[in-house]
Amino acid sequence: MNWVMQLLTDANSIGHILLVYAVVIAIGMALGRIRVFGVSLGVTFVLFVALAASYAGIVVNTTVMGFLRDFGLILFVFFIGLQVGPSFFSSFKSGGLQLNLLTILAVVLSIAITVGFFFALQGTVSLPQMLGVHFGAVTNTPGLGATQEALDMLGYKGENIAVAYACAYPLGVVGIILSAIALRLFFHIDLKEEDRHWDEESSANSDAPIFFHVEVSNSGIDGVPISKLRELIGRPFICSRVRHEGVITSPRPDTEIHVGDMLRIVAGSDAKPAIIAFCGKEAVGVDLATAHSPLISRNILISKEQVNGMRLGELHLSRYDGVNITRVFRAGMTLFPYQNLHLQMGDQVYCVGPERSIARLADRLGNQVQKLDHPNIISIFLGIALGILIGFIPIAIPGMPVPLKLGLAGGPLIVAILLGYWGPHFKLITYTTHSANLMLREMGIALFLASVGLGAGDKFVNALINGNGPIYVLTGLVITVVPLIIVGVIARMKYAMNYHLIVGLLAGATTDPPTLAYANTISERDSSAIAYSTVYPLAMFLRILTGQVVLLALWSFIP
Repeated sequence: MNWVMQLLTDANSIGHILLVYAVVIAIGMALGRIRVFGVSLGVTFVLFVALAASYAGIVVNTTVMGFLRDFGLILFVFFIGLQVGPSFFSSFKSGGLQLNLLTILAVVLSIAITVGFFFALQGTVSLPQMLGVHFGAVTNTPGLGATQEALDMLGYKGENIAVAYACAYPLGVVGIILSAIALRLFFHIDLKEEDRHWDEESSANSDAPIFFHVEVSNSGIDGVPISKLRELIGRPFICSRVRHEGVITSPRPDTEIHVGDMLRIVAGSDAKPAIIAFCGKEAVGVDLATAHSPLISRNILISKEQVNGMRLGELHLSRYDGVNITRVFRAGMTLFPYQNLHLQMGDQVYCVGPERSIARLADRLGNQVQKLDHPNIISIFLGIALGILIGFIPIAIPGMPVPLKLGLAGGPLIVAILLGYWGPHFKLITYTTHSANLMLREMGIALFLASVGLGAGDKFVNALINGNGPIYVLTGLVITVVPLIIVGVIARMKYAMNYHLIVGLLAGATTDPPTLAYANTISERDSSAIAYSTVYPLAMFLRILTGQVVLLALWSFIP
């Protein structure tokens, strides 16, 4: 039975290390599904199982543990970047700008309170430990990893900051939800009324294309082709169906329209009044899409590598006998089909036209789901390599003891966001299915948390019983709640923001999925998820960088 003892006790055995990680992660993920008052810790419970294993005396090789910790962090942030990349820059438009500005305020306030506690508790709590509390309070694990990297670079030999992180994290999760509840009580929020307001606002302010029908009564455009009509109106639109003398067809750019024709138009909501005024009048109670006609509509999935990065205009739809693309669906967004829009693997294009012609277009675009099940590993690992290189570029900042580096968290995150957004422009295939992306992210963060916990178990228990554990818990709760309450009050009083948007904002600013899960229990609308996804990329980026900046800026205060 010597082989059993060796497997269970030899810290340098690969079999032992893999066994420990497998058991710790499996137990942690199982316990993380348990809900208490509707809240669960999810993958973060892996950290606490790893802390318990470490305290029980389970040891693994520190070199291997360091590799798994850093590799897990890279996987996590890189695939987050790929996921949010396509919508990252568009999130700063219109209402997204308000949400992101409030996110910046939340980050700045939490950092300011953290620094304030550090100066108030000097001699009791060190700056690295206070930053550990900060990232536990805002439930941001990549920020913890980036700060640990900076500490290693500076040669820090003090207490593992994961101890403070683990102390502050549980109440951090609870504190975010309590902040949302406190705002609801303070402003006497009626959830049904908020849902109604959201429905009204979303229909009025949506940037997504809408469809409507117009009846041509302007004799000045009788006989004008649709391509010329676009130039005259000066607004982008798609005419997907025309009813002329009782016959419904899918028009081409050279199709002429006549007085008495009925047009089904797809355009932005801001273009609707001009189009109606120019053509004649809006036709109410008519829907050419449901009327009997030889036309069909279909979503076509882009799965051919040759189409990735191609501009929509390069498809030359005029060759497909009246097929029109009226919308493009990408990463949860609905895009207007501009001629210079770059198509990406995984996009879905909504087409209208004759069945045979649509079948030909589908064959050109691919429309094969199974083709997307195989991610382009070359682009992924090239992206990771480039991210690591960029992460280690020293950025000299006057007054700081050492140059700032984006590190293994910031570098891959930035490169992944840029690849997700710009990759198709350079014919790079960065698409991964949602399930594959989620699996790799979960695996990465599980490896990271297990590594952090296995290296800090005895110190964590000692801090709770004999050390600064209670201080970490209480200061963490303040760092969690105060910035969120301030931001929530400003959002409601200054911007009259919908409550469900505010809850999504709080969840996104702290990159906290449990709060988003709570938001889904109080509304069936997707408003909270929209706010969460709008601010999440910027929040993650700022959380990863701010810890390093504060650490380097205040390094001289560390004894």
